[in-house]
Amino acid sequence: MAAQKINEGLEHLAKAEKYLKTGFLKWKPDYDSAASEYGKAAVAFKNAKQFEQAKDACLKEAVAHENNRALFHAAKAYEQAGMMLKEMQKLPEAVQLIEKASMMYLENGTPDTAAMALERAGKLIENVDPEKAVQLYQQTANVFENEERLRQAVELLGKASRLLVRGRRFDEAAISIQKEKNIYKEIENYPTCYKKTIAQVLVHLHRNDYVAAERCVRESYSIPGFNGSEDCAALEQLLEGYDQQDQDQVAEVCNSPLFKYMDNDVSAHPAPCPALLSPSLRPMLREEARRVHVEQVYCGDTPCSVCGSPSRSLTE
Repeated sequence: MAAQKINEGLEHLAKAEKYLKTGFLKWKPDYDSAASEYGKAAVAFKNAKQFEQAKDACLKEAVAHENNRALFHAAKAYEQAGMMLKEMQKLPEAVQLIEKASMMYLENGTPDTAAMALERAGKLIENVDPEKAVQLYQQTANVFENEERLRQAVELLGKASRLLVRGRRFDEAAISIQKEKNIYKEIENYPTCYKKTIAQVLVHLHRNDYVAAERCVRESYSIPGFNGSEDCAALEQLLEGYDQQDQDQVAEVCNSPLFKYMDNDVSAHPAPCPALLSPSLRPMLREEARRVHVEQVYCGDTPCSVCGSPSRSLTE
């Protein structure tokens, strides 16, 4: 059966080459017919599990479509070539071709298809190269956001955030989670904003940035329903325990169902031991937190009479 499929593939390749030849009575190659034959050859080789030959046929199909100015079909062929490389466990090379396909989809004016291709590439490479997967998920989110498909965009940002947390890239994770939170606020999904605030606080504490963690909670008071929610109460209790270096209180909050049953990648990183924050720094940090609070509460459009600083927005 495999031999039969291989022979079938070779026959289609031979036909494709004939369509590309020119002569005295045929001045231009027939790219459309050649692409069709290359596509048939790729299917035959794939069915015979000859993935290298299938990949080569897909690439030739893509070039024929490009020469015929059929960008969408060329992109499809490049994507199929990438999937053949996936079967051969050549994942970085597979991702390169799928990325190329996504750029062609965008050029062709089909951003949804481009985004889906990028997401597929991210899933392929996630366990091999998480950093590349983060980049792909963020690119996908940007495509969806440009198309005002915010729910799809925030879903992809969430995948990027989880990988960043898993890789302990907490500075980048803090930025990514903030982007998620902004979108959830825009689409008025406030309960998820509360959960993202918890994730933010834990990430900031892992960054040893108590001030940012406290500011994060304070800024979230502007989210409808946050003040008075169990999420808010738990975070206030967590920060109090952290400020007082009370490890028992911190552990009690982190072991509560609210924290333990969050996203796995976040709950796997509970708040670090409060003692890790140098005691000598704590008075300075508390003073910084107080100063920022005064500026945000009392400063208006003119310099503040209390601190003398210009006003700050809550997002700064």
